Amino acid sequence: MTGLPGSAPADLVFRAQRAWVDGAFRPAAIVVVDGRITDVLPVDATVDAVDERTVPDGQVLLPGLVDTHVHVNEPGRTEWEGFASATRAAALGGVTTIIDMPLNSIPATTTVDALAVKRASAEGRVAVDVGFWGGAVPDNAGSRGELHDAGVFGFKCFTAPSGVDEFPHLDGSQLREAIEEVASLDALLIVHAEDPEYLVGHDALGGRYEDFLVTRPVEAERSAIAQVIDGARATGARVHILHLSDAGAIPMIRAAKDDGVRITVETCPHYLSFEAGTIPDGATEYKCCPPIRDDDNRDALWAGVLDGTIDMVVSDHSPSTADLKVDDWGLAWGGIAGLQVGFRAVWTEAVRRGVALDRILPAFTTGPAALAGFTDRGVLAPGALAHFAVFDPSATAVIDVAGLAHRNPVSAFAGLEARGGVTETWLRGRSVASAEDGVTSVSGQLVTRPVLASATASASASAPASASASATETRL
Repeated sequence: MTGLPGSAPADLVFRAQRAWVDGAFRPAAIVVVDGRITDVLPVDATVDAVDERTVPDGQVLLPGLVDTHVHVNEPGRTEWEGFASATRAAALGGVTTIIDMPLNSIPATTTVDALAVKRASAEGRVAVDVGFWGGAVPDNAGSRGELHDAGVFGFKCFTAPSGVDEFPHLDGSQLREAIEEVASLDALLIVHAEDPEYLVGHDALGGRYEDFLVTRPVEAERSAIAQVIDGARATGARVHILHLSDAGAIPMIRAAKDDGVRITVETCPHYLSFEAGTIPDGATEYKCCPPIRDDDNRDALWAGVLDGTIDMVVSDHSPSTADLKVDDWGLAWGGIAGLQVGFRAVWTEAVRRGVALDRILPAFTTGPAALAGFTDRGVLAPGALAHFAVFDPSATAVIDVAGLAHRNPVSAFAGLEARGGVTETWLRGRSVASAEDGVTSVSGQLVTRPVLASATASASASAPASASASATETRL
């Protein structure tokens, strides 16, 4: 029992008949002191607390979701998005921590100075917690340790052209060098894996989706993923495959994991929600790279999520202004905006497939939290940050893209008849957003890669990627 005679009261007790604790829903009372959970008690436990909340009947209490793949685009392309708008969208979608990609901002986050510029752009303007990836490009080879020491969560690279000149891709030898460098740092390399030798060059393609799809065949993903696996196997590096769209690559990833290769993989809500056969002509809001593939492929991606081979589902929120989404598949910008609605979209498809809510939650919570090294996010457990999302699984609504918080009203999820809704989001034990009132507090923090509290560098280098030692959070 919390609040014994003579002790100070807790700040908050949150009671729910269905709280997601230890991988299952059960009744619980979550006790919060100084922004962290101190106890998880029976739902009817007596608790002396300053504030007490009860999750409404039919709704569930979740840990705040974690999204490790978000393009905020500020500074430099703030008209595409921005920290203020992106983090408001996150909060309204139940996401309490995002990690920002090193592009498409200008400057790209490939140097310590560029990281400082990005931090300054975000400081004091974020509604949820924000961390940053660094970039691995040809020009910063050999100096990535400086960015690692500055607190980035790892390094993103492309194996094919990124679409922006300021973030060039790595060729085969440069990729291997980057894998060797991150191995020496015991860092993490996250890879946009498409082999340019298999991509079909083009300019304008017209309005038919199938003409775009053939330009980015599955062989491109499989070849690049095989190169990443080979490098990780040879060096012991920790690597991660971004936005997997080709389910045919799952067997090689599963085999690599079984062999002890330190590899993880993500997919995205759009690959789980949509399939190529139903994408309308000219609907370039669905354009992304790698592309959305056919229905059988979508089924196999779902199987990979449910059997745990795919470790996480993250948004790859990559918005742009509406004028860049021209109706030609070859000329339109490739990126899908879905930060606020990705979880609802996947839940909608899960309901259609008869998949229970608790089956998909690890992919939105503990999976991405582990990738970033967080042990105190994505869970309702003593010691965790009091980041909560209250979710109504039975709610229904058609997604009105004009009503979303991200900057530009363009999204493949527009018009989706979505199941579920986030009714309230909490950060460090305080309500920051609700479906009724919108975003009510801009109190997010900038966070760095967690540092093991009492480990030497050599011990850290020898620890497995899934090590569960407690980590300290750093405010920048």
